[in-house]
Formats: sequence, C-alpha cells, structure tokens
Amino acid sequence: MELSLEIVDEAAVAKAAARCRERGIIIPTLAEQKEPERIPAAVRERLRGVGLWDVDPLNLFRITWKNDPDTGLFNRGNWLEFPPALTGVPARIIGVVGKWFPTGSHKVGAGFGCLVPRLVTGRFDPTAHKAVWPSTGNYCRGGAFDCRLLACEAVAILPEEMSRERFEWLESIGAEVIATPGCESNVKEVYDKCWEIRATRPECVIFNQFDEFGNAIWHYHVTGAAVDEIVEQVARPGDRLAAWVSATGSAGTIAAGDFLRRRWPHLVVAATEALQCPTLLSCGFGGHRIEGIGDKHVPWIHNVRNTDMVVAVDDARVMALMRLFNEDAGREILAAEGVPEALATRLDLLGLSSLCNLVAAIKVARYYELDGRDLLFTPLTDSMELYASRLAEARAAGGPYRREQAAADLGRHLHAVTTDHLQELGYRDRKRLHNFKYFTWVEQQGKDVDALRRLWDPDFWVEVFGVADHWDAQIRAFNERVGLL
Repeated sequence: MELSLEIVDEAAVAKAAARCRERGIIIPTLAEQKEPERIPAAVRERLRGVGLWDVDPLNLFRITWKNDPDTGLFNRGNWLEFPPALTGVPARIIGVVGKWFPTGSHKVGAGFGCLVPRLVTGRFDPTAHKAVWPSTGNYCRGGAFDCRLLACEAVAILPEEMSRERFEWLESIGAEVIATPGCESNVKEVYDKCWEIRATRPECVIFNQFDEFGNAIWHYHVTGAAVDEIVEQVARPGDRLAAWVSATGSAGTIAAGDFLRRRWPHLVVAATEALQCPTLLSCGFGGHRIEGIGDKHVPWIHNVRNTDMVVAVDDARVMALMRLFNEDAGREILAAEGVPEALATRLDLLGLSSLCNLVAAIKVARYYELDGRDLLFTPLTDSMELYASRLAEARAAGGPYRREQAAADLGRHLHAVTTDHLQELGYRDRKRLHNFKYFTWVEQQGKDVDALRRLWDPDFWVEVFGVADHWDAQIRAFNERVGLL
C-alpha cells in the first residue's frame, strides 16, 4: 500500500460506491473499530440480529477486539490473565483474546487494513479485480471474509500442509483456493505463486500481508489502543506495562508495540518465532508446527528498530501444551496446582501461536526478573476451534492423555521454562535484522534499495502510522458517496 491515500481512479471509486449501495455496505472507520461506542446507533441496533460469523456487511463493524460474546454488542475488551500457578513466574501475563473476531481470528483486521484503503481510493475495483491473499492460514481466511462482506472476489493462497479446517472454511465461503508446497515455514513458495499470478492474471491484485503497511497501521491503532485500554482496567497502583510479546508472523500485530511505547517508554517489545526455524535469532531455517507464524525472512513492515528481544520457542513445547490445556486430565492437574476452574475451562481460547506467545512471555518475565507489579501482554490470535484436526492427530499419535503425562507437561513445558534460545537486541543486532530484509525484498521481490534504507529511519514510521485520520476521512467520504448513513 502506498502511503498516499489520495483518490487515483474516480471511475473505480464510483463503481465501488455503487456496488456498496446495492449491497447495503457501510465501511467502519478505524476510530469506530477502536471505540465501538462511536458506531451509529442505528447500526448498533441492527447488529443485535446478526451472528458474529454471519456473512453480513454489518460484521465489518465487528472487526474489533471489543466484541462481547454474551450480548452480541461490545465491551471494553476480552482478556485472560495467567496466574503464577500456571506460568511459574510472579509477573502478571495477560492475553488479549482474538476468538471473538469474525472468523475467530484477528486477521480480519489485517485484511481490512490492506483492502479498504485501496477500495476507497480506486486502487481496487471490485467490479474488475480479484483480491489475492497470500498467507499461511488465518490471513487468507480474514481476507476472504472481508471480501465477502465488501462484495469482492477473493483468491486464497496457503501451504498445502496447513490444517484441514482452513481449506474447508475457505471453500465454504466461496474463495478460490490455491495450495502451495510445504508447511508453515514455506513462505517463499507462496511468494513464488504470487509472481506467477502477477504474470498471468492481470485481474488479480496481490495483498501481501508481509509488505502491506495497512496491516501494521491497523494493528498499531486498533490493537495498540485495545491493549492500552485493558491496561487501564487491570493495572493496580504502582503496576507498569513491562512487555508486549508477539510472534512476528507478518509483523502486523507486533506493531502494537510501537503504539504502546509512546505511553510506556521502557516497554520491552519481544518478537517470537519457532525454534525449529530461528530466522531472527540466528538467520536459521527449517520447518515447524506452530501454525500462524511465518518464517525464513524478516517482513518488510517489521519495524525492527523498535524490537528489543527475539525469543524462539520449541514447537514440541507448544504441541504438549495443546494437550495439557485441552484434555480432561490436563485440566484436572491444573486444578490441583491451584489454577482457577474459570480459567482452566477457557484455555481453549489459545490456538497454537497463542501457546507460543504464552511461553515466550514466560521467558521474557524470567529474563528480566519481572515481579507482580509487571504486566506482560500478548495476543491470543485465535483459538483451538481452528485446530481440532491437530488435536485429533496428537491423540491418534500419542494415545490417551493421562494425569501422569499432564503433570510432566505442566512441570516441563511451563514451570521449567528457562531463558534459553533468546537474545536481547542492541543497536547493531537490530541493524543486522534490518539488513537481512535485503535478501528477500530487494533480491527476490524486486523492491528498491533506497526504500529499504528508509525503513531504518524512525521518521518513516511516524509517517506510516500517522495516516489514520486521513484514512478515516477517506472512508467517511466514501460512505457519503454510498449514501446509506
């Protein structure tokens, strides 16, 4: 996405507005996604009759962290706090719950941030173009859902070894689905397919989450503000926000750390990845089983100058915790250790990348010797609802899950988490990760080296994240053309 949000094609904007008028589509602003109380009363009232996952344009207004799962309207955020009985550390680790987004993952926000700016400025014509969503899973699901709500056609690209649920859901919503070779860490193969599409299908517009600034902008403003508001609700006198811990993935969610650092200048921003593919930690490579995080390159939109630590998590630990948190024997052991039942019964709100984030947060807390005054926040990007087949595979391979195994997993994979496989980043370490972008983005993907140099300039990111007001102004102008408000 270009930083300019000026209209480039009036005819395309007119067509998009006409289609939205025909389909009853109103586009929310970032301000409304951050603060749902800004949503027009008539829209809020109509939402009462719309299910969270319904393919209804009104669900564009539910692209927010504040969906209330009980009332169907909005609250002040959804979160889980993990007590020392679970984590083994005194610091307060809090996960922001993503299950209550439409599709069950916050990636609908990233998709919205990439598609809508082009739609309202004429860079994407819904009557002539198809939106291509290259992904390792949730992003193409989010993009396909956004397309259905915005009356656009979607093409989803994802590795063939991703969970069966992803492919079935994409087909059910009417997306064209393309499977590429490999697993979660085979991102380059996805990029190669994009180049093929560029050369052979001129009607397709690629929305690459790894280089689309709209992804980071959405998370900076919406995710960052949501975390900040939850901090205000849970912090006690003397508490401080100590860390934002996020798997790098496409580097959208981690951009919330840029927002949070404005208020908490001593905040640690920790980037998480799989130990089996330690790209940031040691320029490594490999395959892994933590679905939801990408590898083998540094995303173009990752502001590595604002990243303080890299943490690698063993995927075997994540798969063990998947069973501990979702099997009856695991919950019995957690209860015996003092974990409240109200929390134990909600641990299915953590999908695989969320489990990875939790482990990484424990590592950060141990490394910095954080105590009960310290708050560490991490995104629970999706839930186990999207990984039922993975749990079934683990049961088939490992047999019944017994109390003895659950007790061992709690001790080994939570209470015995150490500070191995992490690195605190200095200036030169950050510059090294910045320079690492060259090989993917300049040599492979054809970006300009001067653009790469600009990414090291802190003022560049101020400009990137400063477009929100202009963005909202363009959305309001587009809605006026549509004429439904």
